[in-house]
Amino acid sequence: MASSPSTMTLRLGSGTRRNLYGNHKGRFSGKVGGVAVKCCNAQVRVKTSRTREYWDERNSLGRREVIGLVFGVSSLFIEPLAVNGAGLPPEQKPRLCDDACEKELENVPMVTTESGLQYKDIKVGEGPSPPVGFQVAANYVAMVPSGQIFDSSLEKGLPYLFRVGSGQVIKGLDEGILSMKIGGKRRLYIPGSLAFPKGLNSAPGRPRVAPNSPVVFDVSLEYIPGLELEVDED
Repeated sequence: MASSPSTMTLRLGSGTRRNLYGNHKGRFSGKVGGVAVKCCNAQVRVKTSRTREYWDERNSLGRREVIGLVFGVSSLFIEPLAVNGAGLPPEQKPRLCDDACEKELENVPMVTTESGLQYKDIKVGEGPSPPVGFQVAANYVAMVPSGQIFDSSLEKGLPYLFRVGSGQVIKGLDEGILSMKIGGKRRLYIPGSLAFPKGLNSAPGRPRVAPNSPVVFDVSLEYIPGLELEVDED
């Protein structure tokens, strides 16, 4: 026998349904059962959407926190390096005359030649002076009057070899070494007329030398090849 509409409605709605989260959703009638299911699905979608929004927000915050942490840690290492780099003392270049030598030079008399060359002997050497045309081995530190070094044999690690009095070096250096003795050390105050007529261009860490400007050379006469042998044989 066919069931009455009221009985069919009662049977469809007499059970209790659960949604995806296991919650009871009341009774459903056959007439509105489809609507109830749709309503349940909509609630699920809303909850799912809100859950995704929550986790998206959490993930976004997490990424920002991680990025902030990375930059924060990086700054801990970068900033000290920058500070240390800025606080490094300037490079100390090797010199023939140290601080103690500079103080002693204040009391050493200045010698001035007819050409205008001036010099002070830091240390007087021994033996003969080099004859014109003889090869000599000398160390030198070349400076502008302010004390900045623009050339140095000490940085190259070898004495400079040249024939003295032959025009292979500037006039002031030629004249200054001609009256030195082996083992001697001297400071030459060379006027512009005996220095670099064309000047010298600047280089990284090196000052520019203007044409015909005065320069200062600290020079040590290391040895005179050939002349030493002749002296030893005697």
